[in-house]
Amino acid sequence: MHYLIISFTHKNTDIKVREKLSFSDEDKKKTFLDKLHKSKYINESILLSTCNRVEVITSVSSCKEIIKHIFDELSVFSGIEASELENRADIYEDNGAIHHLFSVVASLDSLVIGETQIVGQLKDAFKFSADKGFCSQKLSRAMHHAFKCAASVRASTDISKNPISVSSVAVSKAKDVFGSLEGETAVLVGAGEMSRLAGKHLLAAGAKIVVVNRSLERAKELADELGEDVTCRAYSDLKELLNTHSLLFSATGAPHFVITEDMVESRDFERYWFDIAVPRDIECDMQDVNVYAVDDLEEIVAKNLSMREEQARVAFSIVGRSTMEFFKWLQTLSIEPIIKELRDKAKACSQKEIKRSVKKGYIPEEYEETVEKILHCAFNAFLHTPTLKLKELAEKPEADTIVQSIQEIFEFDKDSIKKLNMYKCEYYMGMDKNGEDK
Repeated sequence: MHYLIISFTHKNTDIKVREKLSFSDEDKKKTFLDKLHKSKYINESILLSTCNRVEVITSVSSCKEIIKHIFDELSVFSGIEASELENRADIYEDNGAIHHLFSVVASLDSLVIGETQIVGQLKDAFKFSADKGFCSQKLSRAMHHAFKCAASVRASTDISKNPISVSSVAVSKAKDVFGSLEGETAVLVGAGEMSRLAGKHLLAAGAKIVVVNRSLERAKELADELGEDVTCRAYSDLKELLNTHSLLFSATGAPHFVITEDMVESRDFERYWFDIAVPRDIECDMQDVNVYAVDDLEEIVAKNLSMREEQARVAFSIVGRSTMEFFKWLQTLSIEPIIKELRDKAKACSQKEIKRSVKKGYIPEEYEETVEKILHCAFNAFLHTPTLKLKELAEKPEADTIVQSIQEIFEFDKDSIKKLNMYKCEYYMGMDKNGEDK
């Protein structure tokens, strides 16, 4: 078994390609994963798709055989040649895959180092695959340790204090452009998580907000949540708002452009629009409209990275240590050594008691070998059913908990890592969607 991750991020793929690779709805994700699992070489899979990355996270029997299959299916989905995708992608195997996964969930690979959204996004992706039957024991192990690693990074560093996100970086860029947002009115298109975060940062900067969404009910819900200085308008009013206000943030989940050039009229004032959606929401190339997409925020991101550089070094050391501990822990979970150790322990106990009985005169010395054979047969008979059951459980998620319980009960591995309940993984317990401890 091997871990394999194929990764497209802001580091290796521009936004035009990323938006073609974006899985904007659950039906597309399921269809893609169904096609992946037609290969006999793939065991389990998780698909992570965010504004800055698409990650195909897998457990496979052969990395060499499955890589071409994954690129072929991505090519069919995106319309991009498989050879181009392969040239762009970062490919991680085994130790490299786990180290990359831990770095991603610890937000060390994010466009904005220390952002907290990635934990919730990865938990959602994991939950989707688990619920749909695309992942089980192998990836559950990796994901559980990934979330533990992220928690350790947060607890041991300040990297996620005063959390920064793409939304907050976009608002920061707007403040640089305007000098101050105090009293400005921002049009906020969309009512999802990215819009909610942008709204909070806009209000903190002193701006007023008009929320627009295809569902007026959801627009009202977000406006009510954000509170004072926030109103909502019908989606049919979007064209009017585009041509009335200077500042706009768009973060919908639409698979196509929602703001197009034919909706925009020429004005005698400059407009600044922040498109923080992938796929992008805005298609406009007019002289008085300045459009900033996710990839245009690099300057602020670079400042963020330099400020957090020392904390990032500490965090990477935690990721490295966690990766080593994960593979060390995996070695303790093999069923065969457990079975052998059970038998060896039974044999050692019987031999010790036989020698003690001979020494005390409970049995004649000449019967020692015969008694040992009888006890050996008795222990074999006793361990026959547990041995079969352990072998049957070997590939099931609950095997890890059972194996570790046996290790604890019989004191096989006194230095073992804290026991984990692998089939109640942290995708729905322990932390909220932003990765904060409950």
